[in-house]
Amino acid sequence: MQALGIDIGGSGIKGAPVDIKTGKLLAERIRIPTPNGAKPKAVSLVVAEIAQAFNWKKQIGAGFPAPIKHGVAMMAANVSEKWVGVNVDELISSVTGCKCHVGNDADVAGMAEMAFGAGKGEHGTVIMITLGTGIGSAIFFNGHLIPNTEFGHMQMDGKDAEHRASDAARQREDMSWKKYAKRLNEYLNEMEKLFWPDLFIIGGGISKQHEKFLPLLSLQSRVVPAQFQNEAGIVGAALFSQGTAVKF
Repeated sequence: MQALGIDIGGSGIKGAPVDIKTGKLLAERIRIPTPNGAKPKAVSLVVAEIAQAFNWKKQIGAGFPAPIKHGVAMMAANVSEKWVGVNVDELISSVTGCKCHVGNDADVAGMAEMAFGAGKGEHGTVIMITLGTGIGSAIFFNGHLIPNTEFGHMQMDGKDAEHRASDAARQREDMSWKKYAKRLNEYLNEMEKLFWPDLFIIGGGISKQHEKFLPLLSLQSRVVPAQFQNEAGIVGAALFSQGTAVKF
């Protein structure tokens, strides 16, 4: 089975057809810069442009930087505030002529890891944390996604965790890997106390350097780096075309 996976970001919109049984891209991905202002109509037209480039007529899945509830964007991050309250499923379906399911971008990246990456075959509670400009999160229980977690907004020393423990915070404060590992450990330790996960998967661009900080963590849960990099959003979005009921 095939689906078109679309990864909508604040700086770029990427897409490619995906074999959702194997997680393999069926063509080279297309990336188009996100239009200035990232307003609904402009972004949806870029998605339509990508679909047209592949002459796509089947189902589409997309990852979007916001909590998505019944297809509706509940807030906006790195895109226009005009997205709040928009039914993203309906908007993209209308401009592409294809049935579309849209999910939170961290959720869909987590789906890719659970299906084909570091979470494949894992049971119990699995939490994926993506470390970048902010902190994204996805939680799975026995292979089922619990959508729209926003664990990056947990409080650390009176501030959102993503302002203290993201990769952007590491760079902004010029932290050594040892100091950053201590900061990240504090955050994950709080997560551990709340959820007692069987596994943490650490993703985001920083995961390429996992050997510099993951061994310095001290947690009761297992911690592993994500296996997907740039393609996680596309592959996960294609999986999300089937809806949140997909089980891994």
